[in-house]
Amino acid sequence: MSTDTPGIDPLQALRAPRDPACDVFLTGPVFLDIIFTGLDSAPVRGTESWARGMGSSPGGVANMATALARLGLHTSLAAAFGDDHYGEYCWDALEQGEGIDLSMSHTVPGWHSPVTVSMAYEGERTMVSHGHEAPAPTGAAPTGAAAPTGAAPAAGAAPAAGTPAPAPAPTPAFPHCPPRARAAIASLAPGRGEPWVAAAARNGALIFADVGWDETGRWDLDALPDLAHCEAFLPNAEEAMRYTRTDCPRAAAHALAERVPLAVVTLGAEGAYAVDGRTGVAAAVPAIEVEALDPTGAGDVFVAGFVTGTLADWPLADRLAFAGLTAALSVQEFGGSLSAPGWAEVAAWWQLIRTCADQDPAALERYAFLDDLLPTTARAWPLRRAVPTIGFRQ
Repeated sequence: MSTDTPGIDPLQALRAPRDPACDVFLTGPVFLDIIFTGLDSAPVRGTESWARGMGSSPGGVANMATALARLGLHTSLAAAFGDDHYGEYCWDALEQGEGIDLSMSHTVPGWHSPVTVSMAYEGERTMVSHGHEAPAPTGAAPTGAAAPTGAAPAAGAAPAAGTPAPAPAPTPAFPHCPPRARAAIASLAPGRGEPWVAAAARNGALIFADVGWDETGRWDLDALPDLAHCEAFLPNAEEAMRYTRTDCPRAAAHALAERVPLAVVTLGAEGAYAVDGRTGVAAAVPAIEVEALDPTGAGDVFVAGFVTGTLADWPLADRLAFAGLTAALSVQEFGGSLSAPGWAEVAAWWQLIRTCADQDPAALERYAFLDDLLPTTARAWPLRRAVPTIGFRQ
């Protein structure tokens, strides 16, 4: 759990003694992100561009994990880390800096960390990445594999004479045995299913999933096998319309709600629209206008905010509003994962926005639910932010 605001636990009223220790489980590659900001335009071929700002931070799945932890959710991440300085920095930033459980992660000897260089300009970003797929972790029996030959002797019994004691059975490990959790976050891909998703759903986790661009061009929901296990599906507007063969994001959300209990379509500068397939309730929330410094990771922060509100059992419109707010706050900092806001920043925004004389009362009412969540005074609590480089000597 993040050290951002120790007094705020969004699930406090719902926790029970037999609940899972983990609120949210997720897995994926961790990158080192190097972000350039303050570019006036896209780099031009054959020229050198100078950026006015630069930051380094953990990226990839670390964006989502950090956003969840900073909102007070007990977060567990299974990922491979390089045994280079980049990997060491990312591990320390996530485990020590953000309180993320990395007990299911591992360091890969001889494997270097993936790297992404992101250039932010004109409200968007361009990225260049390099990396190699990490070797599978060793020591875990494959799904469906037979148990190790021979049974372990009963407690206190000695092995038969001349028979070596059997080696202890390997501890079930990810990806074949994900931890018990309230929720898990997956990234769907056409034609590919992840066994851990079904296992997590069977163990009671609510599955939240996003999806990337379909390079095959088929845009077939039936080609997403893990969609059947999802509680919520959160594509962007273009993805949603292509998958549903519709020409309107709202129509796409309603079509998706026939396939999943919760369909959430992000609309970029226009906000987000969601449909609860169980009740038929729909909600739309406009985006918050902010001056964006770096949009890297904003989509991940949106998902983290929506997961938080869902696990806390908030009304659908409040979940959307909170997700949009956290995403908007994140783009005012740079650094992907380390731009994610915590509760102190949410509280500071809520205090500030109510003092602005030109605020629309109806817009303020949309966020009135924050009054019951936030302390009466915002406590300053420094968060780790992206730094120009890593490895400074003390």
